[in-house]
Amino acid sequence: MLVQKVLRFTKNTKVLQRSFFHRSSQFSQKINNRCAFATKLCTGTSLATMGIWGFTKKKSENESVTAKEVLIAKSDALFDQGQYKELYDLLSNYRDSGDVEIMWRISRALYKMSKDASDIEEKKMIYEAYDILSNALKIKEDHWAVHKWMSVILDIKCNYEGTRIRITQLHNVKKHMLRAIELNPNDATTMYMLGTWCYHISCLSWQQRKMSSIIFGEPPSSSFDEAVTYFEKAEKLDPYFYSYNLLMLGKTYLKLNQKEEALKYLKMASEYPVKNDDDHSAKQEAESLLRKIGNKK
Repeated sequence: MLVQKVLRFTKNTKVLQRSFFHRSSQFSQKINNRCAFATKLCTGTSLATMGIWGFTKKKSENESVTAKEVLIAKSDALFDQGQYKELYDLLSNYRDSGDVEIMWRISRALYKMSKDASDIEEKKMIYEAYDILSNALKIKEDHWAVHKWMSVILDIKCNYEGTRIRITQLHNVKKHMLRAIELNPNDATTMYMLGTWCYHISCLSWQQRKMSSIIFGEPPSSSFDEAVTYFEKAEKLDPYFYSYNLLMLGKTYLKLNQKEEALKYLKMASEYPVKNDDDHSAKQEAESLLRKIGNKK
């Protein structure tokens, strides 16, 4: 799956726990038998009675706290605490409100819950999240978070639907990321996601692309130059925000044969403060690459 291990936000959007490509980035697996080319890319009653959310507390003559704001704040707090089931139960009471702020947050909770679910339950949750986001896009097409999460969920959903669909939908995965960036150009995590998409697409060999085009259809194209552009933009927007962005910058510059830049970012990734499993993994990979580079001297 292009889009797995996403999303533990920092600041307003927190950071992706891992590129959505990391849990399933197998866009270029071995060709089996008949060329099994695989992918390495990847409201309740209270609402009705309140009208459009209503007001719950008067702060001043010109400023009020709405019921919706209280609900969103509580749901985001539950997300930060990792209480995804409680978050889902809370927001599900308002899933028919037609409010996209509620809808994309339900989908986010389903994604997080799916990672610890059985295979059957995981699939059910992903499809539920996809349906919710599809409806959200019909209600409000120009919401950046809806597009961001659609790119995540769509990629995972395609894993259940065969390689041909997966390859054809890779274009749409990128399309949703680009739309999210268009609507919110200041979100570093979406820039990182798109950079990782470009990197893994660019890693496809000519043979893999040829075999894919013959059997399944032409895969999308990209370049390491495009990938590094998005990683650099992410770093500029939010310097030192994520260990994997530094690691991917180092790896991409290696692909571009820019050793000095690669060493700079790999060193930064290796020295990044370890706060979670992602940081630990990024540190280990960066150190391994630095040793390999050193041995080639």
